Amino acid sequence: MVRKYQDAPGQAPALRFDARTVLSGHAASLAREFDRERRGRFGILFGGQSPWAALQAWEDWAFHLMLSGGKQLELCETAWEAALSLGRTVLEPDVPRSDFAPKSGDRRFRDPRWQTPPFSVLAQAQLAAEALWHAATRDIPGIGRHHAKRVDFLGSFLLNALAPVNFALTNPVVLDAAWRTAGANFVAGASLLVDDIGRRIQGEQLKGLEKFKIGENIALTKGKVVFRNELMELIQYAPTTPEVREEPLLIVPAWIMKYYVLDLSPANSLVRYLVDQGFTVFMISWRNPGAELRDTSFDDYRSKGVMAAIGTIGEIVPGKNLHAVGYCLGGTILAIAAAAMDRDHDDRLASLSLLAAQTDFEEAGELMLFIDESQVALLEDMMHVQGYLDTRQMAGAFSVLRANEMIFSQFVERYILGEPRTATDLDAWLADATRMPARMHGEYLRELFLDNSFAHGNYLVDGRALALKDIKTPIFALGAERDHIAPWRSVYKVELYSSADTEFILTGGGHNSSVVSPPGKAGAYYRISTCDASDKYVDPDTWLASASQKQGSWWPEWIRWLDAHSSFVRITPSSLSKAADGFPSYGRAPGSYVFQT
Repeated sequence: MVRKYQDAPGQAPALRFDARTVLSGHAASLAREFDRERRGRFGILFGGQSPWAALQAWEDWAFHLMLSGGKQLELCETAWEAALSLGRTVLEPDVPRSDFAPKSGDRRFRDPRWQTPPFSVLAQAQLAAEALWHAATRDIPGIGRHHAKRVDFLGSFLLNALAPVNFALTNPVVLDAAWRTAGANFVAGASLLVDDIGRRIQGEQLKGLEKFKIGENIALTKGKVVFRNELMELIQYAPTTPEVREEPLLIVPAWIMKYYVLDLSPANSLVRYLVDQGFTVFMISWRNPGAELRDTSFDDYRSKGVMAAIGTIGEIVPGKNLHAVGYCLGGTILAIAAAAMDRDHDDRLASLSLLAAQTDFEEAGELMLFIDESQVALLEDMMHVQGYLDTRQMAGAFSVLRANEMIFSQFVERYILGEPRTATDLDAWLADATRMPARMHGEYLRELFLDNSFAHGNYLVDGRALALKDIKTPIFALGAERDHIAPWRSVYKVELYSSADTEFILTGGGHNSSVVSPPGKAGAYYRISTCDASDKYVDPDTWLASASQKQGSWWPEWIRWLDAHSSFVRITPSSLSKAADGFPSYGRAPGSYVFQT
């Protein structure tokens, strides 16, 4: 700091150096940076999880339960009834009982051998303990809803880890396998465990996944990269039909995953299906960011990603509106881009398809268990140190949400039974994770998850507020019944907040398996409805009760909707090829960014 001082009467003021002010400001800056560095290292040590967030939840639950004597008596009564039920199961083993039934989708005890004593008692005891724990975290006056859900989840995770299905001596399936193989299953499992550990240490794929090679048996649809910048490559796929629709189609995948989930093996490729239906398909392939992209913002994915792709397509196919398709987080940023375009009277979109994509985050599902101020602040500091969110940290969070399927059951199958299930192309893609830039992920968590600014009309694009209500482009929205990342009731709310005609489809499956649903897929089904912008809103549960179920893949239904929002004009692919000839060539599909690790 420099200040003016008057040395003596009649003399000019002298410039003197205020060392204390400078040092104090510099010291404060250094102290803040030191704190961020320390908190970031602390976050890395704890795998990106804030212990304080969990401790607050447990404290809130314990305090309010302690003050709720009536609730305690109720839990004691519930525990006594459960004990009596288990006692009857022990005393009358031949009488089938199901006082404690597993939840829908819980496959842990589906094997018939769990219905025979003593394993039936173990199964009922496990389900009784889980039911009692759920009761212990609900309807407690005073506890915060977020804390109650977090405590319920953490306790359930511990109970699931201790379930009899996860241990050799209490799992009848494992005991039968040991009897049949004379214990060879344990040898096979131990061998596979050693092999997996070695592969993890060396950074290699797990056994069975190495047979899937990008560009060899997955991501095979032919095409070329027509644009590239520091954030993404744009792939244009080659036509396979004599004529194509004049409206091109752009797919915006999420950047928390690699794009080829939509171009797996040919039989499971949505891109191949669209091309075979006569669409000119473009796909964004995001770069796998490192620390060099730490300052990339969430809006950069809109401007340098979505809008750059739309601009390039407009040069290749001039004068034609396009169908824009967004998957997961790609759908969120596409919806924001579409709202900004409609607000600014940019009419280049013919339709907007949002596949398992949230636009309102009030009911964002189990991911919200990991989102609060303490957790977000810790993640921000951790990413400040790293420059990004690491793939293992993100994959770990998703795995914990589905611990029974992604952790415990796979551990039993691979390392106790020694019978790992056959790896699929989707498994190979799941193992090929990506990173997230530090600034982008911090803005995403704060502005969308914590503040829900897009739904509330507070999200800024080009300095002006933006809202879902700005979207007037016709919408096709897809939700999935078992989606734990973008719960279908959250996806459904686009009908409530937008100003567009909306077609909503609810399909079976999870976040990824619902989208990868080609015609002929066994067990596929969906429900569908149309909502005009002027229609009255129907809540999701009322809609579910009235919507009839249809068998088969939703892909053909989507094609019919796209056709309804397209012209009847068909053009020859050669005209598109001529338009693209003037663009620089960046190589063939699948491009180079998809290979980044």
